[in-house]
Amino acid sequence: MCNARRCATAPPMCRPKRRSVSPLAFCRNGRGARAASMLCCPCYLRGISTGDFQDALAAILGKDAPNLSPGVVSRLTGEWQQEYDRWQRRDLSARRYVYIWADGVYLQARMEPQAECMLVILGATPEGKKELVGFQVGVRESAQSWRELLVDIKVRGLAVPPEIAVGDGAMGFWRALDEVFPSTRHQRCWVHKIANVLNKFPKSMQPTVKADLREIWQADTRATAETAMETFSEKYGAKYEKAVTCLTKDRKALLAFYDFPADHWDHLRTGNPIESVFAAVRHRTVRTKGALSQKTAKLMVFKLVQAAAKTWRRLKGANQLPLVIKGVTFTDGVAENDTENRAA
Repeated sequence: MCNARRCATAPPMCRPKRRSVSPLAFCRNGRGARAASMLCCPCYLRGISTGDFQDALAAILGKDAPNLSPGVVSRLTGEWQQEYDRWQRRDLSARRYVYIWADGVYLQARMEPQAECMLVILGATPEGKKELVGFQVGVRESAQSWRELLVDIKVRGLAVPPEIAVGDGAMGFWRALDEVFPSTRHQRCWVHKIANVLNKFPKSMQPTVKADLREIWQADTRATAETAMETFSEKYGAKYEKAVTCLTKDRKALLAFYDFPADHWDHLRTGNPIESVFAAVRHRTVRTKGALSQKTAKLMVFKLVQAAAKTWRRLKGANQLPLVIKGVTFTDGVAENDTENRAA
């Protein structure tokens, strides 16, 4: 039982005092440079100019916090450049990418007024993980720019060609792909194709036309999709021949996804894996003050993509990828053995 007198007379328990560490003290204890760099990185990537760093970070590190000058950012971008150079030289001999997505992305960051854009290639590993495979500044429509990027990837060890590549109608990429990885199949992005077809119709007709196009690319089987495409041609061919030609000339590349697992169709029908990544990149670079040099824009985008890669989702149906690698035939998204079992 508790002794009331003893409890009353016992000295209070010694509790350790909580010591608050000010941000300024943190900067003075030898870790200030690292802390400043860690804070400068997200601020810089989100469009805060170097001249505004002192005001933006004063609330975090204190008004007299050291190493918050534009010189820190210069050293930081130098570190990014070294990291980018190492990434560009990395060995790819142990890597395999079953699918790749390619696109040339223009940013709204008031870059230098040339026609350059960011050439980007993403890949899906046999485990279903998405990775940044290739990245450099080039000309979107230029076969030479894409060739340089693809050759560089191949020279660094990517010996096994991807099974299929997804991209828009930029002919330069497809010509370069056929030269470097001739066995890789083509899949045209339906989002870009729909936009191109709709541009050839009056705005009043576009909702109806879009619904007709949906009947094609969302069909459950290739035969149904081809029937819907024929219906589209008959319906609009007489008056809107250019729109129909725009669609039908890429029939094979638009329907290539039917020869791959149905679980992967959502990934293969569009270039959304790249578009979703660069939606966040555009959101940040559009807010950047002043014009960006090619070098600065390249490094900013590279770091943003690296940050975004941490949240990329794996492919649905990743367990189907080993079958694709083995060369198993898929018909309307179903493996050959499964198709035979169903028929039986």
